[in-house]
Amino acid sequence: MKYKAIGLIGPTATGKTELALKLANIYPLEIISVDSILIYKDMNIGSSKPSNQDLEVVPHHLINILLPTETYSVASFLNDSVKLIKEINLKNKIPLLVGGTMMYFNALINGISKLPTANEEIRQQIIMDAQKNGWDYVYNKLIELDDLAATRITPNDHQRIIRALEVYYLTGKPISQMQIQDKINIAKDINFVNFSIIPADRKILHQRINQRFITMLNNGLINEVEQLRLKYNTLTNMHTAIKSVGYYQVWNFLDGIISYDEMVAQAQAATRQLAKRQTTWLNSMNSITNIANDNLLEIDKLFLQLTSKLNASAELNM
Repeated sequence: MKYKAIGLIGPTATGKTELALKLANIYPLEIISVDSILIYKDMNIGSSKPSNQDLEVVPHHLINILLPTETYSVASFLNDSVKLIKEINLKNKIPLLVGGTMMYFNALINGISKLPTANEEIRQQIIMDAQKNGWDYVYNKLIELDDLAATRITPNDHQRIIRALEVYYLTGKPISQMQIQDKINIAKDINFVNFSIIPADRKILHQRINQRFITMLNNGLINEVEQLRLKYNTLTNMHTAIKSVGYYQVWNFLDGIISYDEMVAQAQAATRQLAKRQTTWLNSMNSITNIANDNLLEIDKLFLQLTSKLNASAELNM
């Protein structure tokens, strides 16, 4: 059986969630989140999570499935999402994959490599090295061992730095080399029809990014992070959930490391950098249709563009 799915992919702050909800009102869809932050419970404001009402009205998957102290791998996402896609198809519905975590989408479309499982002893050695000499020292070590991987990992992404070094220490091979060899694609029997939202004028997206963070603050983001610190007493800014854009900067503000103004500026800048990386990845994809209209991100125009394409899609038989 050939399964089918729609991908709605785009940089942060392009209106993907709102557009997905509008689509679900007229098509037999169930939404699968492709977002590495929406998976966490109690992280709502900073992740722009759909409201409880929206989550009840439209079936959503892979949202609120983990505690902020837990981790979720690309392999876990791949297995979970493929299982969900097939289950949704068997209900005569179409899965709509929505989000901006590009490594998740990449795993679905291109598969993942056979990498060794995590080794806690080696991970602890890397962390101890960082505590003794600093993360810059550890990152420079990654540059020496696997400069290609280092160009794809930011110096602040400690989780991925640890993983890249761990793979090298376990195998003697750079993770960048292993990632292009012996790929496993368990989604090969799924037909993806993918759409992106990429405005040609970055200024429009940057304005939305800057304003969205201010809105998050006005909606209580700082209090949300304070509550996370109280509820999860083992949670630190070393956890993957807190290293996400926005949460990391607010955490550092609450720790007194940066001022309020610095927190705002750093969060906005980090989000713009994230959007740039997302856009670069999307532009490298061949089998994707951009629906951004006239450089704008107006939801009604995007909706008309996308519904027109979906209605004409022979692959989806809608």
